[in-house]
Amino acid sequence: MSDEKEVNVASEEVAETGDANKSRKDRPTGSTHFGDNDFFEEGAEEIGDATWGEVCTTCCVHSPEEWLWIFGGIILLAFFLYFFLLGLDLLGSSAKVMGGCTAGSMLGDDTNPIASLMVGILATVLLQSSSTTTSIVVSLVGAGSVNTSQGIYMIMGANIGTSVTNTIVAMGQMGDGDQLERAFAGATVHDMFNFLTVAVLLPVEVVTGYLEELTGAMVKNAKVTDGDKWEGPIKKIVAPLGKKIIIANKNVIKGIAKDTSLTCDDFYPVDCGGSPSYENCPSKKGLIGCDKKSGDCPAFFQEMASQKDDKVSGGVCFFLSLVILVICLVGLVTLLQKMLLGTSTRIIYKATNINGYLSMLVGVGITIL
Repeated sequence: MSDEKEVNVASEEVAETGDANKSRKDRPTGSTHFGDNDFFEEGAEEIGDATWGEVCTTCCVHSPEEWLWIFGGIILLAFFLYFFLLGLDLLGSSAKVMGGCTAGSMLGDDTNPIASLMVGILATVLLQSSSTTTSIVVSLVGAGSVNTSQGIYMIMGANIGTSVTNTIVAMGQMGDGDQLERAFAGATVHDMFNFLTVAVLLPVEVVTGYLEELTGAMVKNAKVTDGDKWEGPIKKIVAPLGKKIIIANKNVIKGIAKDTSLTCDDFYPVDCGGSPSYENCPSKKGLIGCDKKSGDCPAFFQEMASQKDDKVSGGVCFFLSLVILVICLVGLVTLLQKMLLGTSTRIIYKATNINGYLSMLVGVGITIL
């Protein structure tokens, strides 16, 4: 009997479509639905407990018209998500073009632990990619240009510098105060985790040097060979279109980092002999390079371009990437709100209230992808 009551309550909540003219006070169940005019007045402690049966009913019991709307919403979500990821890819590539020379010169400096930490932070802010900073630092350590101890502090700094990206994404919610507050709260979780980790590990490493000793013991007598670079499936989906627009030439950043006597001007001009392609254009020239796999050069590539031309191209692409990010972020938020409209907060809370350890595994999996 209780099961029938739960299904009836769930059906009632599915049938009611929340809008600005409805309130939880108008419902026999007293439940708040997403989109109600008093939606934000309900505290977390007031949200009732739902059963998994109600969650499954809300999720799976729909009319043909509702299923059509859900299918269309999923297609639009995939569209906005793809271009959101493309915007992030372009943001990182254009930042490398604009700040690559400066970042390279900083990474090659011989510095103390705190200075190395700051170099890692600034380099990641300029490159907008902690993975790029880390890969360059690893290359410098392998080439002997930077010692292992300095590399450890630079990588710590890279993990702090990457927090700038989530702040930029959170700024896309400036049109709505409540959404901006929640977005910054989510971004701050990432920031504080990195800050506190470095605050604990940095002084321990300075005093004991345990990370350097540990990594040295791990690779002792190891035989290292060249291997393929790991590229996640999401990167493989987004990268082909991104490489048609702009490709940052990491060889210039690495070259300046390894030899601080070089300047950005030493990598210009880029002479392709009148036929721009990866085979004809020097791979170690210019901040904007060509695609090694396809051999094609991106839209922002210019033969015989100067350093200023490439940085202007990077700036234009950086602006376009911000526009794409904001549009896609607004589209994602609006569409998700529309799809959740009329759903009981009890159902939403139950469906998203998963175990903390499981949440960590989800985060790890998404980051790997």
